[in-house]
Amino acid sequence: MGRAEDRRARQRGGHRAAPKRRRSSSGPSAASPAGPTGPGRRRAKPGKTGKTGIRRLFTWKKILGTFLGLCLLGIGGFILLYLLVPVPEGNAAAKQQSNVYKYSNGTVLAREGEVNREVVDLARVPKAVQRTFVAAENKTFYQDNGVDLKGTARGLFNTLSGKGAQGGSTITQQYVKNYYLSQEQTVTRKLKELVISLKVDRQMSKDDILAGYINTSYYGRGAYGIQAAAQAYYRVDADQLTVEQGAYLAALLQAPSQYDWAVASPTSKDLVKNRWNYVLDNMVEEGWLNVSERQGMEFPVPKEPQGTPGLEGQVGYLVDAANAELARQLVAQGTAENQEDALALVKRGGWTMTLNIDKKKQDELEQAAKEQLTSKLDPKKRKVDGNIQPGAVSVDPKTGKVVAMYGGVDYVKHYRNNATRRDYQPASTFKPVILAAAVEEDAETQDGEPITANTIYDGDSKHQVMDNGKKVGFAPPNEDDVDYDDVTVQTAMNKSINSVFAQMGVDVGMEKVMEVAGELGMDTDGMQAVPAQTLGSMGASPLEMAGIYATLDNHGKKVTPAILASAEHKDAVVDLPDPIGEQVISREAADTVTSVLTGVVDDGTARVAVRDNPARDGQQVAGKTGTSDFGRSAWFTGYTPNLVTSVGLFGEDAKTGGQVNMAGATGTLPGKGRVNGGGFPAKIWAAYTFGVMDEVTKFDLDTTQGAAVQPTFTPTPTETPTAQEPTETPTTEEPTETPTTPQQPTETPTTGQPTDGTTPENPFFPNDEQ
Repeated sequence: MGRAEDRRARQRGGHRAAPKRRRSSSGPSAASPAGPTGPGRRRAKPGKTGKTGIRRLFTWKKILGTFLGLCLLGIGGFILLYLLVPVPEGNAAAKQQSNVYKYSNGTVLAREGEVNREVVDLARVPKAVQRTFVAAENKTFYQDNGVDLKGTARGLFNTLSGKGAQGGSTITQQYVKNYYLSQEQTVTRKLKELVISLKVDRQMSKDDILAGYINTSYYGRGAYGIQAAAQAYYRVDADQLTVEQGAYLAALLQAPSQYDWAVASPTSKDLVKNRWNYVLDNMVEEGWLNVSERQGMEFPVPKEPQGTPGLEGQVGYLVDAANAELARQLVAQGTAENQEDALALVKRGGWTMTLNIDKKKQDELEQAAKEQLTSKLDPKKRKVDGNIQPGAVSVDPKTGKVVAMYGGVDYVKHYRNNATRRDYQPASTFKPVILAAAVEEDAETQDGEPITANTIYDGDSKHQVMDNGKKVGFAPPNEDDVDYDDVTVQTAMNKSINSVFAQMGVDVGMEKVMEVAGELGMDTDGMQAVPAQTLGSMGASPLEMAGIYATLDNHGKKVTPAILASAEHKDAVVDLPDPIGEQVISREAADTVTSVLTGVVDDGTARVAVRDNPARDGQQVAGKTGTSDFGRSAWFTGYTPNLVTSVGLFGEDAKTGGQVNMAGATGTLPGKGRVNGGGFPAKIWAAYTFGVMDEVTKFDLDTTQGAAVQPTFTPTPTETPTAQEPTETPTTEEPTETPTTPQQPTETPTTGQPTDGTTPENPFFPNDEQ
């Protein structure tokens, strides 16, 4: 049968018999008589005789079909969701409840629940002020259908991936979240928000939605709605707001607690100013504001906040601290998207919070502050007395509980909590962190000597700090510019010698110092690892410093001070973290610092207020004083085996809120001497601590270093001892040359005991360090 017959056979569906031959995937077709090189036949390419299993499975038709199928399924699901999810009843004002706050023994501390909100008609808000909110949050508000699909999709993805919120909601969506839903961060809530927003946009006018938004939003300072916010920040009604003020309130909604001018950090003030400018620039872009008017506008600094009635004294400070801690935990467990939403959720009420505050200790701390300081101040007779702001926190180092907190003279008179503010320098109370880092890292001096309590350093004022034979450009002065010659680390801590710890910080490595500071509990985000930080030039709060020292007291196991013992709500379960964490530095490092700090009390800058206090009764104490430049802050942070307390005084201008020398231009208070950490802070600490002691205790330390150890080296005297100087080698590494200033003792005191030759100290503000 010829070629034509073969073709006809194939057309009939038949096959021409052919002799059997070996088939090859790369060989010629079995029906090819021309062979591998025959005419009219294309050579088959290796591996291309058929589609593989994967290619047969993933064809472009199947992929496209799957995609279209998923789209149809998603559309169908959304239509079903749209039909099933109704617009619920509003849950804003009608469901507000009181929060109940209790002491650790169960007695009621306070009740807070009446919401500070007055709903106003949109007609009472100037049109230009209305537009500031649109310019800030949703420029397409008047044209969109109430949702931002891209932003919502991003929010859903972030929720599923655990990244939190990143914005993208329209004004309609935010109103729906405020009024109809909750602040919880779940996929279900976001999907409901999307559907309800679409329905609300169809059922309500844009003006009604905008009115609902500005009346339900939380603006900080306990203010819900634009009327309460106008009063809280500018002492005016909503209908009297200017465009500038409206732009600030609109900018504030992004982060009320961070952008509140009264408590904002310098960075936050820059951020809110930038957002204020952004709002006004958007108004110009939308044609809502004249360019010439915009250029003439100045930032409207808000009024100082006023405390909430009923929260007088220390109550308001404790309530605010508890609310803030609960809000942080709600964010951490995913109940709220951010701190602002969490605070709004807390403020909605229905919470019962038990605080770790011990009522007896709280009363004792308040009494100590009053007896030792506030009763001695009279702003009417001396204006600078009104610039002194005290704050204190007391922590149980074994449990991490905040057992007492002093936020200021009165919450209603001074809204800001001095116990939690972190805008003042901790000064020399940071020095123990440097020593802890040195011991933890087995650091060495520039000469290769291990850094211990007995290591010798040059204690001269303005000693040039060196790093591998090179000057680092840092030579800090000592207090009163005193030269100490060669001293031990123990003596340097006792006398708080700046030059020694500046060099030690470089010896350890400032990166390591800041790393250890973070592990101990300091918030080091954004802090530069530079030698100037050895002087405690960063910001810190009494709460923060109490946590750091509590970790040292707890032998290096991390202590995160906790004010909340429990928080209960009918709609939420809050699991509070354990305040006691893991070992962050070795026990030897922590105990070595504690041992050295007993020398500060027994033979250093806290001698008069603490060591010689008749109420001490043999109690072993470790601690450190601190005084920042220009008398802006003064500290004493000290501890016993069972209690850590940090006391700070801050110079705050009574009118402007800016940082000032709390004792005025002279740096002294008439009849009270110089402003120092060894004065009022140490006296408050001692009166409180010795007043609440149940028993006399001793430290259980695992170290061979510190105040109780005789030094292995005595500096060579540089001049002949006078008759008043000791005839035997002192038991601490004190300088054997009399300092050149009259403020320093003329005889070297011995460790742990007072000497007859010391210069009497002022009972209020003894000489201290920078």
